[in-house]
Parts: sequence; structure tokens; C-alpha cells
Amino acid sequence: METPPGADVAARLLEAAGGEQEAAAEEEAARRAGHQPEEEAARRAGHQPEPAEDAAAAAPSGGPCPAAAAPSARARRGCSAKAAPAAARASRRKKGSTAAPGPRPRPRRAPRPVTVDSSKARTSLEALKLSLRQLRWKEFPFGRRLPCDIYWHAVSFHDNAIYSGQVNKFPGMTEMVRKITLSRAMRTMQELFPEEYNFYPRSWILPEELAIFFAEVHMIRDTRPSWRPTFIVKPDGGCQGDGIYLIKDPGDIRMTGTLQTRPAVVQEYMSKPLLIDKLKFDIRLYVLLKSLDPLEIYIAKDGLCRFCTEPYQEPTLKNLHRVFMHLTNYSLNVHSGNFVHSDSVNTGSKQTFSSILDRLSAKGVDVRKVWSDIISLVIKTVIAMVPDLKVYYQSDIPTGKPGPSCFQILGFDILLMKNLKPILLEVNANPSMKIEHEKEVSPGVIEYIPSPVDEEVKVAVIRDTLRLVDPHKKKKEEKLNSKISNSGFSMAAADILYIDITRRGSGSLSMDQRDTGMGLQAFVEAVCFLAQRRYKSLSLHEQVELLVDFCEFNLAAWDERRLSCSRAVPERRMALVTCQQDGLHLSPATPTPPQFHSTTAHKLVNYRSPRP
Repeated sequence: METPPGADVAARLLEAAGGEQEAAAEEEAARRAGHQPEEEAARRAGHQPEPAEDAAAAAPSGGPCPAAAAPSARARRGCSAKAAPAAARASRRKKGSTAAPGPRPRPRRAPRPVTVDSSKARTSLEALKLSLRQLRWKEFPFGRRLPCDIYWHAVSFHDNAIYSGQVNKFPGMTEMVRKITLSRAMRTMQELFPEEYNFYPRSWILPEELAIFFAEVHMIRDTRPSWRPTFIVKPDGGCQGDGIYLIKDPGDIRMTGTLQTRPAVVQEYMSKPLLIDKLKFDIRLYVLLKSLDPLEIYIAKDGLCRFCTEPYQEPTLKNLHRVFMHLTNYSLNVHSGNFVHSDSVNTGSKQTFSSILDRLSAKGVDVRKVWSDIISLVIKTVIAMVPDLKVYYQSDIPTGKPGPSCFQILGFDILLMKNLKPILLEVNANPSMKIEHEKEVSPGVIEYIPSPVDEEVKVAVIRDTLRLVDPHKKKKEEKLNSKISNSGFSMAAADILYIDITRRGSGSLSMDQRDTGMGLQAFVEAVCFLAQRRYKSLSLHEQVELLVDFCEFNLAAWDERRLSCSRAVPERRMALVTCQQDGLHLSPATPTPPQFHSTTAHKLVNYRSPRP
């Protein structure tokens, strides 16, 4: 069949048109994928590509494209598409233009918000919600199947089974801050460093030390007839002022059966506190324990001052029962008719600590010194607690096994004496974070009223705590730590004195082995370490000999003290920490060798604690 004239030309035109459509489709696909054709890139760079020469013109007259006599659409498209980029590149090289820009950067994704499980928050839920809202973090009030970044518990580490993330409780903290356990830890540090730990009242544990308590009190009375102390009895597991009472004579202790089932601590009552408007008050300070190893402590810049609701008088037999005069517990005084709920942070029965400092500063008080003493008290108290806390921590979260990291907000109750010396009353593992108070509007009907002073302090504490433990941020380098004295005896030295099951060769301890003490190697290392720290510029042999002599001297004094207490005969004046009118005072039994006296005060150093 003969081809009509012009049919071959029409077929070629149609084939060329189809090829151009395919090329346009491929260019569009490349553009969507983030790539640009070189002609488009040259145009965006400010250069016009030179037009490519026609393939037919480049060939001999009437001849085909050099690629083939009867080229296909793909071959013809390649011929024209390759010539133009080559000319464009040549033009750019001639004009000295820069290289074409690369692929367009993809838009950054918004950072994933921090997730917080608040299903166990309980009474701190409202303050936690406000803090999360300010931080724009994501809350899961009913829990979550997937792991969360932070778990907020109300009572203890074991409120929920946690295997990752962070939890706001340390294992064993509730047991550690009980009155008997804390008193034992503080007594140990008082025996080692009496001048550094004289901010904690002398304590006796009942009923096991009842006979010692009787003997020591009678001994002091015989040597100091003018001494008329008052004692305060606190149940070991008590809270919110429950079961606390005052006595003037050791024989007034309530010797009922509850003392056996509910042990207690008896302390010398601080009878000369600082008064404001004739009212006694204490300070609730919030402390964040962020890490045990290395030790990281953060102290809130503001706290709460809780006032008694009756004018203070020194304790007598007639007013010992007046709890609204002597006890500062909010849970007790809130039931007094004189309690004042205020909308201001500097008036009422609960005020901010910063407002009290402002009032003291206006009277000429050196508030920087007050703050420095309080910070020192907090750090030394935590140091006394750390060794036992490490044992609890390693028991629940052994090294090498998966588990969460921990942090915790502690409530320190501190009393300022008349001479502005801070005295530690107790430490709370679960300080109240409620930001409202109850009001009975009608019989049996309770309404919750917002408390501005609580909200201002507690929401800031929780919010700043969350910022510090934010898993999306790098750890800050500046930490708070303390040296106990200028002798160089740091927290590491106190830490090594106790059980540390993470040390070499010790492995993990069972519950039955927890009270067996440190291993021989750790003990020898501790002795050498203490000797080198205490007696410098001597040989190690001489240092250890001096340390052993010092220990034997103290052991002899303690044995004689126990013997005299058991006989209840005042044979010799013992070493006691007594509370005189101007605060705590140490009365040594016998002159201590001069080389064992420490005449330097403590230092507060802003650096991360060294690992032991």
C-alpha cells in the first residue's frame, strides 16, 4: 500500500509531540521529588541557557539526525535534551556563575513533647497540671500503654511498676526520713563531726534508749542544777503533728503499750525560737535531690513559713498542752479559730519565706548569712542520708539491669532560733503539694478554696523540677556540693565510710546481707583514705597509727559513757550535745587532744561532687 504524500512527515510530528509530552512528565516528576532540570536551575541562577542548534541543521542538507536515519522518539528526545544542558553549562562556565542550588531542605518536625504519667499523682495533681500546662508538656492522667518520659508518684517509688524513664521518688526514701532512721544517721555524723552537725537536736530513741535517756538527764541535772529542759516526744511514723507532746521530766513519758508498738524519738525542745508578731513559726523549704551519684542537690529559692496561732511563751507545766502555741504544723493550726487564710503572700498564718526575709532584712538582719547557714544544713543532712539511700537504690535497681532514674522533692522543716541559727526539725519524703484549702460552707459540705501562697510556691517548685529533669535537654554542669570542713574531708569520705555495694568485688547484696557491713578490702581502703585526709604531710604508716589512736580514744570514752549510764552513777561528765539559750552547744567530757580539734568552718562549693 502506497503511503500518501506527507504521511511520513505527519507521523514524525506526532511522534515528536508524544516525546515532548513524556519529557514534560518526567521533568514534572523530578521537580516534585525535589530535583530541578538544569535549564530551570540555570534560569533560577539568573542565566538564560543558549538555544540548542537544530539537529537537522547540524546534519548535511536533507540528511537525518546524526543519531540515526529514522530516529525513535526516545533517541530524538535525547538528542535535543542533552544539547541544551551542555550549552547551559558552557554558558555558566563562561560567565563565572556559581553552582546551582541543591535540593530543597525538608521542613523540620516539631520536637516531640515530654510525656508525663500523672495517674498516681493524687493530692499534687492540680499543681502538676498547672506546671505541665505552662511547660506545654503532654499529660496522661489515666496512664499509658507505651512508656512515658516521667512518672509522677504521690507516695513511694513502688506506686507503680516502672522499667524506664524517670520517676519522682527514690526507693527507700520514706524509710530513710522516718524520725528514728534520720536520728541514727544524724547521730553518726555528730559523733564524727560534732561541730559541723550541731544543727540537729540531741535525740534518744524509745524504748531501746529509755534507760540511757533517764541516766543522762539526771547526770546533767546533777552537774548543772539550773538546767530546766523541756523535751518533745515524736512518734516514729507520725505525720501532721499526730501523737506529738511535750514533757518536762523523763518520768512523764507515756509508758503505755503504744510505746512498744509505736517507737518514738525524744528530743530536747528548742525553747528560744525567733518570733514574728509574737508568734512562733517554722520554714518549709523544698529541696530537689536530682541524683545520688554524682550527688546533685537543688534548693528552691522560696518556701513557706507556717505560723502558730497563739502568742508564744516559754514552756511551763501550765502551757505544755497548748499545741497552737508550741507546734507549727499546718494540719493542727488550721483547726484553730485564730488561723488566717489570706489572699496575700505576706500576711496570714502561712506566708512565703521570701516575704519573711524581706522583713528581717528591713530590721538589719544579714539574710545572706541566714541563707548560707540553711543551705549548709540542707547539704549536710542529705550527705548523712546518701549512704543508706544508695543501698536501697541498688537493691531495687541493680547495676546493669533496666530501670528508671530517680529524683525527688523533699520538704525540710527548719526552725530559726532567736540568734538566727537554723535547726533541723525533720525531713518529709512526701511534702504536701496541695494548692487549695478546705472550707466547710455548711454542715457536711466541703468547698475547696484556692490558696494563692501555696500556688505561688508549689507550682514553681514542680515546674522548675520538671525543667531540671527534662529528658530532652542536656544536663547542666553547675551542681551544689559541700565540703564538710577545710580539712578536705569531702562527701566522698563520708560516703566511703558506709556500705557501698557498687564497689569492686562486692557484687549485689541480699536482704539478709544488707546489715553485714562493708567488705574487708573496702574497710582497709576507707581507713587509709581517712588517715590521709586527716593527717597530711606524714607517711601513710604514721597517718594510720594516728587514726587508730584517735578511734581507740573515742571508743574508750563511749564504753565509759555506756557503763556509767547503765549504773546511773554520775562518775564522769560525758560528751553531750546540749541546747543552751543561744542554741546547740557541745560539752566535751575530757579535753580532746589538740591535733583532733577542727577550728575551721565549713565551705559551700559550687561544683559537682566527685565520684568515690
